[in-house]
Amino acid sequence: MKVAIVKTTPKTVLQDYYRLMNLAGYQDVIHKDTDTALKINISWHFFYPGASTTPWQLDGVIRTMKKDGYDPSLIHGCHNRTVVIDAHLGEKENKQVNVINLHGLRNVHLYDGEEWIDIRDAVGDLADKFLCLNTVYPKGFKIPKRFIGENIIHLPTIKTHIFTTTTGAMKNAFGGLLNEKRHWTHPVIHETLVDLLMIQKKIHKGLFAVMDGTFAGDGPGPRCMMPYVKNVLLASADQVAIDATAAKLMGFDPLKDLKYVRLAHEMELGCGDPREIEYVGDMDVLKENWKFVGPFKKMTFASSMQHKIYWGSLKKPLEWSLKTFLAPWSYIASVVYHDWFWYPVHLKRVNNILKSKWGRLFQNWDKLQIPPDDQTAEGWENIDKEPAVLKRQSLKNLYKALRLLGRAVVEAPEFSRPKTKKQKQSNRNAA
Repeated sequence: MKVAIVKTTPKTVLQDYYRLMNLAGYQDVIHKDTDTALKINISWHFFYPGASTTPWQLDGVIRTMKKDGYDPSLIHGCHNRTVVIDAHLGEKENKQVNVINLHGLRNVHLYDGEEWIDIRDAVGDLADKFLCLNTVYPKGFKIPKRFIGENIIHLPTIKTHIFTTTTGAMKNAFGGLLNEKRHWTHPVIHETLVDLLMIQKKIHKGLFAVMDGTFAGDGPGPRCMMPYVKNVLLASADQVAIDATAAKLMGFDPLKDLKYVRLAHEMELGCGDPREIEYVGDMDVLKENWKFVGPFKKMTFASSMQHKIYWGSLKKPLEWSLKTFLAPWSYIASVVYHDWFWYPVHLKRVNNILKSKWGRLFQNWDKLQIPPDDQTAEGWENIDKEPAVLKRQSLKNLYKALRLLGRAVVEAPEFSRPKTKKQKQSNRNAA
């Protein structure tokens, strides 16, 4: 299977996304007569470079599809959430909803009134072949009904991850296909990603991934990373191959260092060996080695504790509590640590990146947005020279974190019932 790889700049990024997707042959797998979900990645509801789908990534994919004759009424943004990540706040802070609204697309939040169906009703006997999900969920689990028969284009970024070493196209399906008890899978996360890829291949009419590496993150991701500007874009219909390629650029050996890639490769769900992948595009990029240190050498307090709970000395004392009504203690701990402490303390990293052209483009996105029907623009040539500076705004962020903390407890899946779309909207309006 082929992987397209393209170097980019803000000046040419829209043109580069068009070239990238067509080099990778997306029109061969994404059917024009079928609804297409653009699976947006939000790893943090606050803006943090490299963590979440960029606005130019989303914009570039939408403009490419419109230019190639895809009906915008059959394209929609798609979000999941977690108990510690607010997708509604995240799509605003990361300026993804700005792009969706600019193009007049539908915006689907999978946890807001969408119907979920039993996995065996969705995939039948394929469920008997799962590596681990039948053990993790002995009573079964549900997936979104709307996914069956849809195209899906995953929009991950290039970054590391404290559970899977790297995260990309395969991991981007995690939140959308599993309910909010997906932390149950962390002890067998690699096998879980392989099971989810099997499900995707069964239910989706077309499956594709477009990965943004304009920013890339190293360290204890997907949140507390050191961000870098790398100016690379990847695309492929092979979820395993694109993740292997991203890992290779970061300096990892995909088959040796990434168990989920190795398992998927051995099960012939895709190609995880860079020597066997057909590369197209800017071939000089393949010579790059970013020499990322990975997520395990400089772990945060939170990531270190998570490893101890799922694989280490705290597994027996604490892991059991995450499957009971006591689980919200972990949600509270995550929000307090990441939103109240780590983000404001490390805001200097964000401000340093904002000095880059990509950072200035992000900060000035609203006034620089290109008309939605302009198919001639190649990118953004004129970007303000002076970057805006994000301030700590401690009271504002404290208020947002308090709301998230309350929601994490109130809507914890261990003791809450799914809400209807009307109830969800009423809660957000009240907040």
